[in-house]
Amino acid sequence: MICDECKKRPANVHLTKIINGHKTEMHLCEECARAKGELDFFGAPEFSFHNLLAGLIHPEPMGIGMTMPSPYRTPRKCETCGLDYTDFTQSGFLGCSNCYADFHQQLEPLLRRIHGSTRHVGKVPGRTSGTLKIRKDIESLRAELQKCIAREEYEKAAEIRDRIHELEGKLNESA
Repeated sequence: MICDECKKRPANVHLTKIINGHKTEMHLCEECARAKGELDFFGAPEFSFHNLLAGLIHPEPMGIGMTMPSPYRTPRKCETCGLDYTDFTQSGFLGCSNCYADFHQQLEPLLRRIHGSTRHVGKVPGRTSGTLKIRKDIESLRAELQKCIAREEYEKAAEIRDRIHELEGKLNESA
């Protein structure tokens, strides 16, 4: 893809701006992006992945006399790999799968800030569509069913209930 501005160099900076619901996309080369001031964020000397991660892990104190919650002040080590939580805050990498359990108290607020939840609710890859996709569909239909019942939309709720029974039947067939 060629730069939208100079029409000469390859575009390696891709910007999407949404202002008042209007979406604009620009594809710029690094030179044009710098000239337009779109790379100032990355050019700042204090910007680094470590600083970004550190800001998420240890947000600014909330006010005078307020301190970090105790899980942040107590350095712990993973029982399996020996990774210290301080090492994680510096590198951004966990040592093993057991680190998630050992650092649960520290990671939960971090994941909540980054993702808005501690439970993964992302898309299901197409190649694993089988029972996993059916279970995911049933879960979302049950949530929709509860909303319909709360709004007293009983006809729609009955349709959703029937769809859930149909999917549960497919799930039982494949088991």
